[in-house]
Amino acid sequence: MRIPSGLDWWHEVPGGAEWLASLPSVVEACADRWSLCVGAPFEGGHVSLVMQVERENGTPAVLKVNFPGEETEREPDALRHWDGRGAVRLHAYDEGLRTLLIEQCDPGSQLWTVEDDEEATSIGATVLSTLWRQPDVDHGFVALAAVAARWAVEISRDWEALGRPFARGLLAEAVDACLELGPDQGESVVLHQDFHGGNVLRATREPWLAIDPKPLVGEREFDAASLLRDRRWLLGAQDDGVRIRRRLDLLASEFGLDRERMRRWGIAHALAWGVSGGKLEGDMIECARLLLAARS
Repeated sequence: MRIPSGLDWWHEVPGGAEWLASLPSVVEACADRWSLCVGAPFEGGHVSLVMQVERENGTPAVLKVNFPGEETEREPDALRHWDGRGAVRLHAYDEGLRTLLIEQCDPGSQLWTVEDDEEATSIGATVLSTLWRQPDVDHGFVALAAVAARWAVEISRDWEALGRPFARGLLAEAVDACLELGPDQGESVVLHQDFHGGNVLRATREPWLAIDPKPLVGEREFDAASLLRDRRWLLGAQDDGVRIRRRLDLLASEFGLDRERMRRWGIAHALAWGVSGGKLEGDMIECARLLLAARS
């Protein structure tokens, strides 16, 4: 079985080489358990192994194998909660093998293919609004408030470890957002957390469906963070500041979200992901700077 080159970086992560070596046997075990005909892997993935498969009844599906870790452990719970409304359906899950059998989107083109930025933002927000429903009483999702409290510490720590790569004022904006917004939120819903154009696919059952959630429970404004900085690398740097302001205004006016809370969560989210793991993500940092300048 061929492992996509996009997963090669796992060799540098503790346990990653062993996980990569286990993938052929994991896929074979799932094929036996769920009576799957296994096709080729999807290209372009960098985190999980994602394979084209066919179920016993001839229905196409997707087999996804996740690396063990907190980031992906609640993905099947989110898909079960949404039950196909705004997101792909979960057909089966093997907790021991960390594998999901999920609905395949047809034709499967990404929201990134929609060239008009306002149209793409509106489509994305419409899908998000479908996903935003209250969690069950006994849900096991992590609370956004707890994540924000952790980020307030980790962002500062990682900023120091990386040699203070950006202005202290930007750091302070992110930390203050975590400390002030986290404990005082609006209505809690199940959040996607990684909602960008690559994780929204064109489908037939619904026009667009979300994939690859990293779910939390918290207020809606937080979930706009990835959408605010989305498609920057596709559209180019020209007029980035104007584009982000338009996205903030559109989401606030059409979907009733608090513009300032979205902006501040966007800064915190961009820096938390931009300095984690001991490496600096320059594009994330630049988006945080643009959001800092996008005050009303």
